[in-house]
Amino acid sequence: MLEPSHNDELPVIPGKRYFTIGEVSELCAVKPHVLRYWEQEFPNLKPVKRRGNRRYYQREDVILIRQIRSLLYDQGYTIGGARQRMSGEGEGEENSEFKVMIRQMIDELEDVLKVLTI
Repeated sequence: MLEPSHNDELPVIPGKRYFTIGEVSELCAVKPHVLRYWEQEFPNLKPVKRRGNRRYYQREDVILIRQIRSLLYDQGYTIGGARQRMSGEGEGEENSEFKVMIRQMIDELEDVLKVLTI
């Protein structure tokens, strides 16, 4: 199976509260070891850790990972550049994350609309 080249080609995020690292890996087309590495590089990516140090990602984490993936793979940012971009470059960090979440929601709603109009 080919890896999606853009976030537009990624599957819709299911309406679950928590996702395992394997599920997130499939939803974001990123290998688990890359997700663990990104946790070290992006301070705002903090999955919940439970029994046996297992990671459980929430919907916001999946959206954040997709944003990181887009910055690195689609837009050509370096890790440092993506980290800077994520922190907002002068605009408030909350404002930047809010805009990303809205963009992701719009994309998902457009996908749902496509399915409904078929």
